[in-house]
Amino acid sequence: MMKKGSKFVKVAMDGAPYLRKIDLQLHNSYQELLCAFKDMFTFLTISVNERKMVNSANGLEYVPTYEDKDGDWMLVGDVPWKMFVDSCQRMRLMKSSEAIGLV
Repeated sequence: MMKKGSKFVKVAMDGAPYLRKIDLQLHNSYQELLCAFKDMFTFLTISVNERKMVNSANGLEYVPTYEDKDGDWMLVGDVPWKMFVDSCQRMRLMKSSEAIGLV
């Protein structure tokens, strides 16, 4: 059941065969969001200072990105939290090697 004020967005991870959803309204900060990703994708570890996540099985690095209302892909953490929640349409954990233009 959806509660009033929910903001569900789809989360894709490069290489993962299916999408997941997350309710952004359940979180109050980027740190909480990264921890939620760690819970969703149990094989990831978080490098908080660099805003990167690492697959502990193969060492691949991922960068959390999101698509805003204008259709632009941005790095998670580049704008204040509230602005992010309002503008986020979907999210993608992108391989760091493909996120060169965003970093």
